[in-house]
Amino acid sequence: MQNRREFLKTAAFAALGAGWAANQIWAGSVETIPRFHINSRAGVVPRMRLRFFPYELKLRHVFTVASYSRSTTPDVQVEIEYDGVIGYGEASMPPYLQEELGTMESVMGFLRDLQGKIGRFADPFQLEDILAYVDGLSEGNAAAKAAVDIALHDLVGKLLQTPWYKLWGLDREKTPSTTYTIGMDTPDVVRKKTEECAGRFNILKVKLGLDNDKAMIETIRSVTNLPIAVDANQGWTDRQYALDMIYWLKEQGIVMVEQPMPKNRLDDTAWITQQSPLPIFADESVQRLKDIVGLKGAFTGINIKLMKCTGMREAWKMLNLARALDMGVMVGCMTETSCAVSAAAQLSPAVDFADLDGALLIANDRFRGMEVIKGKITLPDLPGIGVIRVED
Repeated sequence: MQNRREFLKTAAFAALGAGWAANQIWAGSVETIPRFHINSRAGVVPRMRLRFFPYELKLRHVFTVASYSRSTTPDVQVEIEYDGVIGYGEASMPPYLQEELGTMESVMGFLRDLQGKIGRFADPFQLEDILAYVDGLSEGNAAAKAAVDIALHDLVGKLLQTPWYKLWGLDREKTPSTTYTIGMDTPDVVRKKTEECAGRFNILKVKLGLDNDKAMIETIRSVTNLPIAVDANQGWTDRQYALDMIYWLKEQGIVMVEQPMPKNRLDDTAWITQQSPLPIFADESVQRLKDIVGLKGAFTGINIKLMKCTGMREAWKMLNLARALDMGVMVGCMTETSCAVSAAAQLSPAVDFADLDGALLIANDRFRGMEVIKGKITLPDLPGIGVIRVED
């Protein structure tokens, strides 16, 4: 394996090259599609209109990881209308990620400010220009930017009457199985949750990082032998302990590990990755495109989440850059409705792992979109991000 420090000296060149390639792929995917016919009244140029409102996601079960528990998630629903066609988007803001994603107040403020500005763009197909402008309005507020990005992608796909996986040249038959998350809880509750989902999914995901890690795995293994992905959520702080745990997890049928160490401990994580019998994926250590090059050698792959990276535009570029650097790719989600989950699922035919169970964890989904059939991500042949609004 190339020395990580040596790699970082020349990594900027790889980033520039891969970034250029991603831009070319992105531009080609849209520019080769014939433009649509606008059904507007004669002489009237349509403009984009932005609408949004707060929406609290209600979890089916209390969700617990290494650092917190919660039963709801703040969310904002977004619509962009153009010439009578509506694109849907969403901003989900788990409380522990407010610094990166924004708060309810900051997201609503960002969207309110954008509401009076987005009409300056007469052509929704100018995704690069529009979303670069949106990204430059302020620092942070990644979830608000993602909501706008998702709504624009949905709108453009609907205007083209084509789903985004097709615009990206992907084969929906190649979608992976999604993991289903088992949160931390008492052994009886963990056993019950595992029994409920073991027959519906092909791979599980387990949150670790507390002092009961082995007990969690042993409880699940008392119910099922399904493959398991583990997310330590930065919960291990001693690198030797982390490596020992990973070797033990390998013996228990675990297939990958996310974020074993705190995000600022890259050298320790690189030490683990170089000796690990399992692939090690970055989660908290990666947010946007600019973060990827510095993670080469410290992680086997990256987990891309739309809420963190500002949406589908940057997620596609991240996927291509990671592949150019010979890194694995996982696509994940927050607790979200089928709107944002289905948007992320458009990428799924091109990834190694998928964790797209967010909509399955809530009781008040507003959409019907990507489905999990026999554990496998199943993309509907619907335009845009592939969702239909359902009645409350």
